[in-house]
Amino acid sequence: MKKYKIGLFGFGCVGQGLHEALSDNPQVAAEIVKICVKNLDKERPLSKDKFVFDPKSILEDEDIDLIVELIDDAKLAFEIVSDALRQRKPVISANKKMVAENLDKLIALQQEYDTPILYEGAVCGSIPIIKTLTDYYSLENVLEIKGIFNGSTNYILTKVIEENKSYKEALEAAQVNGFAETDPTLDVEGYDAKYKLSIVIEHAFGVHVHPDNIFNQGIQDITKSDITFAKERGLKIKLLAKAVKYNNYFSAYVAPHFVSKESPLYHVENEYNAVLVQGAFADDQVLVGKGAGKLPTGLAVLSDVNAIANNYRYSQRQVSSMAIQSTVEEVYVSFSPEQPVNFNLFTNVSEKYIGQNSGYVIGEINTDSLQELLTNADTNVIFTSGAKEEIEIHRLTYSYEIG
Repeated sequence: MKKYKIGLFGFGCVGQGLHEALSDNPQVAAEIVKICVKNLDKERPLSKDKFVFDPKSILEDEDIDLIVELIDDAKLAFEIVSDALRQRKPVISANKKMVAENLDKLIALQQEYDTPILYEGAVCGSIPIIKTLTDYYSLENVLEIKGIFNGSTNYILTKVIEENKSYKEALEAAQVNGFAETDPTLDVEGYDAKYKLSIVIEHAFGVHVHPDNIFNQGIQDITKSDITFAKERGLKIKLLAKAVKYNNYFSAYVAPHFVSKESPLYHVENEYNAVLVQGAFADDQVLVGKGAGKLPTGLAVLSDVNAIANNYRYSQRQVSSMAIQSTVEEVYVSFSPEQPVNFNLFTNVSEKYIGQNSGYVIGEINTDSLQELLTNADTNVIFTSGAKEEIEIHRLTYSYEIG
């Protein structure tokens, strides 16, 4: 079997995880020969001879025949990946933002130059969801896919809800453990999960949807009152990514959800991810695994390296003409009594409460209107998961006095 020579871009958390996983698996027909980094003077656990600064040192090296892209600059990453594919060098990437924003272009380049690009490490860490959808579900009519797609936020919510830590303490712990970046915006505000959902939709439904068209609300505005509300009802709060297929359209969004003990997501804690796939034939299946950390994601990248060495590539699901649309969802919205929300935006209100220090409303609202509502300061939304197609919560009961 041919032994691939890898040109690696980036040697951060995932890059080091790949190197460690590859070192422990000598049977994989590949070796890292050059690593491109931004700072050549930084202390690293490998010989300085392996590191280069100029991307051309790798891209123009005729001996290098496999490119692994693990940098955090989506624009530069796309330039590197595009150049590599045009040179007919197979590519592996874990850059979910780059892949999500350019997936249609990447697929076109792959087809034009008959050269594969794999990106399992871009979605849900150690869970092989892309290969599962591409291979096992290739003949399935996927009706819904959802789950915990971001290990950082799940870790933070576990510490806040289960261990009564402050949001600041939980975030700092996530950063210390390598589960969250120094700038955690992409994680905590739901962008990371949105990029991943965009990629998953392509492989589940055969539809390309740009992440800008997917609604996202993160965990950064969850209040103590929201947590108390959940605990009093035996619920947990999880940041979920979700896409549901209807007759000729689909919905997609990322937002905090209430989750009951009956849900398989209830017990998924810390940096673990979970993906629930509902199909017309296979019904419900759940995949659970670590979604953050250098070794779980490094292993996902290594699995792509091994796949390339074995001539694997993604088969494309038949392209669908479905389009994304806004939908009416039942939500819990908390707000400051000094700035109550516009209740007229709801199509139906089942309960509202305005106390001295906090208020909330539970009702049905179109997701476009919900986006408008959340521009109000001190406002947060948690989806109740009360719709018929949901499995988390069949019916919520509330004990607060109606305002």
